[in-house]
Amino acid sequence: MIHHLAQINIGRTLAPLDAPLMKEFTDFLGPVNKLAEDSPGFVWRLKDDSGASSSYVKTPFDDDGYIVNMSVWENAPALRQFIFGTVHSYFLKNRLKWFEKPPKMIVAMWWIPAGHIPTLEEAKTKIDLINNKGNTPEAFNFQKVFDEQGNQMAINN
Repeated sequence: MIHHLAQINIGRTLAPLDAPLMKEFTDFLGPVNKLAEDSPGFVWRLKDDSGASSSYVKTPFDDDGYIVNMSVWENAPALRQFIFGTVHSYFLKNRLKWFEKPPKMIVAMWWIPAGHIPTLEEAKTKIDLINNKGNTPEAFNFQKVFDEQGNQMAINN
């Protein structure tokens, strides 16, 4: 069976998305999402009802100040290349300009059967799992990556 890598990352914004503080971030949502979609290994991303950024999607998190990004990739190296090897890295490095410093883990990755579309509820359970148990084969981040069989693996840029 072929598997793909699902990922979610959430953040609590410092201001509403339409506030001047968020302008640089929101101005680049479309272009960065398009870059993701055009990247090798990209499979799917969560969008709102109009097809726009998932940043505007209602989340299962207890706070409406959270925005969410969820996507599916063919493998961990493809996701890593997009995150750290493209303009996306600028927004990652500068995230505290737009987002609160998270009190706990806000990123999770997990393997899914190819063709499965993860739900926000499923993703929330993965973030909860990482916060309760740390990185495991069921939910992990780039600090400790597992393959589809549950074996720890090294990921190079």
